[in-house]
Amino acid sequence: MASAPLLQARNLTVVHGQRKLLDDISVSLEAGQILALVGPNGAGKSTLMKALAGILSPQLGEIFFDGQSHVALPQRERARRLAYVPQHSALDAPMPAREVVAQGRFLHRDRWGRSSPDDESAITSAFEATGALHLADRSFTRLSYGERRLVLLARALATGARILLLDEPTAALDVAHALSLLHVLRNLAARGHALIVALHQLDEVAEFCTQALLLRQGRVVRAGSVEDVIAAAPVREVFGVDLIPGAHFGYRIADQDKP
Repeated sequence: MASAPLLQARNLTVVHGQRKLLDDISVSLEAGQILALVGPNGAGKSTLMKALAGILSPQLGEIFFDGQSHVALPQRERARRLAYVPQHSALDAPMPAREVVAQGRFLHRDRWGRSSPDDESAITSAFEATGALHLADRSFTRLSYGERRLVLLARALATGARILLLDEPTAALDVAHALSLLHVLRNLAARGHALIVALHQLDEVAEFCTQALLLRQGRVVRAGSVEDVIAAAPVREVFGVDLIPGAHFGYRIADQDKP
């Protein structure tokens, strides 16, 4: 019998006031996969991540971890299975980066909050996996935006969670830092993690992700392999642009220069 997906969501619906922020969304994620959430601003990408992370409570739908309903799992156990990295962090304390990553071990400490050799090993491993070990002793507030992204990702890894949610991790990064971070994510997937990543750049989705979910106004337009989702028809439908053949994800406004 095939094992259950690491993460599965069925028919999630989130309502705020009279507006449906998410409408009947289903997601399935296996180890080794990188699922891209794609869509214009306001499509529901961040809302879906927050619902999966337990920050928002869906009015309808179910979420499963390894086949177990999230409501049957203690909150501490859910936090050990899934880690969420928001686009913007409120953390602005002049503490060493190692202490930031150590926050990810909070749920693993004993009742007195003492760390163990396992905690120290997990922290070091998280730094190594993200290529950020050289940042460990530097003040978090003195790091560049891209360096902070790596440290926050390391903090998520330190939790031991196999499911990682990252909301627009490459936003505001230059090309080199964005590519470096995406390579880190691909390496994590190869090591058995499962990732959901909200992205705006379709070339990043095509090169680094295995699956994609295209959203518009809180509803799924298309889901499946990257090749099926990042294709001419759905991109035109949602973004109103045409993919230019042979231009490696060049775009033009739909109907531009047409009679």
